[in-house]
Amino acid sequence: MSLPSPLKVIATALALTLSSASVLATSLIHNVNGYHTTEHSLEQFEALAFDQGKVLATGDFQALAEKFPRAKKIDGQGRTLLPGLIDAHGHVLAQGLLQSQLELRDLDWQETLAAIKKYSGQVEPGQWLQGRGWNQVIWAGKEFPERKHLDALEIDHPIWLRRIDGHAGWANSKALQLAGINRDTKAPEGGEIHRLANGDPSGILIDNAMALMERAIPAPSLQEKKAALTQAFELALSLGLTGIHDAGVDEETLEAYRQLAADEAIPLRLYPMISAAEKNLQQLLAAGHIGTPQDRLYVRSIKLYTDGALGSRGAALLAPYHDRPNEKGLLLYPESEVLSLLKLATDNNFQVNTHAIGDRANQLVLDHLYTLHDDKDQKPFRHRVEHAQVLQVADITRFTELNLIASMQPTHATSDKNMAGDRLGEARLEGAYAWRKFLDQGTRIAAGSDFPVEPVNPLFGIHAAVTRRDRKGNPQAGWRMEEAMTPAEALRAFTLDAAYASHQEAVIGNLEPGKFADFILLERNIFEIDPQKIWQVEVDETWVEGERVYQRRP
Repeated sequence: MSLPSPLKVIATALALTLSSASVLATSLIHNVNGYHTTEHSLEQFEALAFDQGKVLATGDFQALAEKFPRAKKIDGQGRTLLPGLIDAHGHVLAQGLLQSQLELRDLDWQETLAAIKKYSGQVEPGQWLQGRGWNQVIWAGKEFPERKHLDALEIDHPIWLRRIDGHAGWANSKALQLAGINRDTKAPEGGEIHRLANGDPSGILIDNAMALMERAIPAPSLQEKKAALTQAFELALSLGLTGIHDAGVDEETLEAYRQLAADEAIPLRLYPMISAAEKNLQQLLAAGHIGTPQDRLYVRSIKLYTDGALGSRGAALLAPYHDRPNEKGLLLYPESEVLSLLKLATDNNFQVNTHAIGDRANQLVLDHLYTLHDDKDQKPFRHRVEHAQVLQVADITRFTELNLIASMQPTHATSDKNMAGDRLGEARLEGAYAWRKFLDQGTRIAAGSDFPVEPVNPLFGIHAAVTRRDRKGNPQAGWRMEEAMTPAEALRAFTLDAAYASHQEAVIGNLEPGKFADFILLERNIFEIDPQKIWQVEVDETWVEGERVYQRRP
């Protein structure tokens, strides 16, 4: 039945008023070199229209100006506009806490000792001296340090310093004493205590043995965790990240996230993975997903560790280490327990994101996922292998059948290039850091940094993906360049495919109409400059849902 004429007039007027209000609220940023990736290509544009936090259109400025004549015009000043970048594997709390601890990244042996001694003057009496980032691989001799080196600094604090990969720690004698670690202490399964010739602990603890030390260190309070997370958010936004997949959180950190979300204090998109080591895992999974793909906080996955790291020789290998013929690394869980955890998660409709670095660990994960697939289709879960760092080439091809995602960190390759050959030998490098093999078979790569193992800056990752050189330009021809990504592939790995890996590609990942207006402005065009300079490019502005949340220059 048609409306009476007077009501038609009123309805038409109301519609025009609402339409005008929408147009008036629209913003149109122009004079930009815009890029985003779709499922099939890299697309360019010179203007972006958005309203109420969502993208309306991208394209030619003149056409969009005519379509939205009353839109607020924002001059992009010739800068490069990209979708907000997503780090698919970082450790947000660890990064926030590190900002108030000692960072030892990239220091040689003497610089490391000097930094520890200098920092000790800032530590309050009775407090632990904590830090992270030492790396024996870049020291002369490449040998693990010992407690005696810390004891010789005559520092009156217990000292605990995590290795750069987070899979080993270095303690002084005072810390070992407080933790009750002595020659009679047995290493837990999946862990190792390095020992001196007389059987005493050397001061180095590997993987699960680190818990023996860390249970003796006072844990940060819930409020301290919230403050550290907030610090990490601010750093991430300043570097162009509008999304982070937090790779393993305990119950209290999850509660910190929930409180921040309730207070509307999360300024970017967080996808925390519940740690499989959490004692209340079964109850947390039974409670179901937290949030939706549209929310700033979205939880629907677990993080499961299977092995350690290559640098500390904890990565589980099928054959012995090339430089330690009697060692094959560590499995952090018995094989049967890995399968049980995978089944627990999938029975509760949770995605599983499994840390696997060595070829044995990767093969184990694949075997178990195929076992589950026999009973229930695993493809919809979009399970992820975190790192997927060293595989037999034949195992790489197995990713396609189960729709598995390779969650990889490009800067690991450029950091590990001088060590990987020592650990693996040349033959096993064929299946290591093998981005091209994954991409060519259609496997999506969700790119991240693994911060604070590597720096937070995602442009460092795009640079490493494209050049396979470190930030000093080495090696000049790139390391195993046959595995490099194109710039478009690298951008997609840090945007659309990272969004796919968190089941959020319908709302973020590129700037298609209807998606959130999450974007960044760069001071240079990463598609036109010398690729070796990509890591030097700075983020001028970061926008989340159409609001500017970071600006480098006023």
